Order: sequence, then C-alpha cells, then structure tokens
Amino acid sequence: MATIPVTKRGAEKLKDELHRLKTIERPAIIQAIAEARAQGDLSENAEYEAAKDRQGFIEGRIAEVEGKLSAAQIIDPAEVDAGGRVVFGATVELEDEDSGDTVRYQIVGEDEADLKLGLINVSSPIARALIGKEEGDTAEVQAPGGVRRYEVVSVRYI
Repeated sequence: MATIPVTKRGAEKLKDELHRLKTIERPAIIQAIAEARAQGDLSENAEYEAAKDRQGFIEGRIAEVEGKLSAAQIIDPAEVDAGGRVVFGATVELEDEDSGDTVRYQIVGEDEADLKLGLINVSSPIARALIGKEEGDTAEVQAPGGVRRYEVVSVRYI
C-alpha cells in the first residue's frame, strides 16, 4: 500500500476518531444489539437489524482509519524546508489576478481538507497547480468557470 501524506494535526484527528470509535461507539452498539436480542424474535426485530447495520458501519470505519494510520506518512509542516517552494503542508497566500482578492490555503491530506478553514486537499486542482511553485510564480487553475490565474504571494511552513 502506498503511503498517504497527512499532517501532524490530521494524524491526531484520525487517532482521536479511532479512539472514540473503539471506546464509545463500539461498546454502545454492542449494548444496543444485546438489548434488541433480549426482545425475542430476531427475524422481525427492526431495532436489531438497525443495530447490526450500525455495527457494520462502525467496524468498517475502524478498519478504514487503522489502514490510513498504518499507511500514513506524518509530515510536520514546521519542519519542512522546501526552499520557498509549495509542497505538502505549506501554507500559501494567493492573489487572484483578475479580482485582486487574496486567499490563504494550507495543502493537507484528503481526510483533513476543509475549505471553510482554508485546508485544501493535496489532490485538488488548485493544490496540484500550486505544487512546486515559488513566491512570485503564477499558477493556472482550471475552474468550472474557466481558467483562473493566481499569483503566489507567500509560502510558509507553519
């Protein structure tokens, strides 16, 4: 399995989710199944079926998170020195060449991306266009409304 880049913060978030699933969600669903089973005939017990479905989801998510953590390549952006180039974990300030608006994004892994927080997925079109650029470079991004051009104003590793 290929390694999955993830920031230190993203790895902690996955570890917290795994802990919650194993210590809270799993025991709660086991209890719900036991209660539904105690009601008798399982062939027509909707609560039992719903609890079993939920258990399947939880067990699947536990396996998925464990797999991601085992394949994770944890990167601390503060320890990255890419010589001013945009790389995974970098925080980039961009200026839209058409509107003059500035935006700030950090390039992160798939599981931690949240555009509202300025965290963009490393495989997103804008991140792919930015990787390898330096301050002063222009990145062209294919957007739904056409090609957008952004100037890289600053690159920081925080």
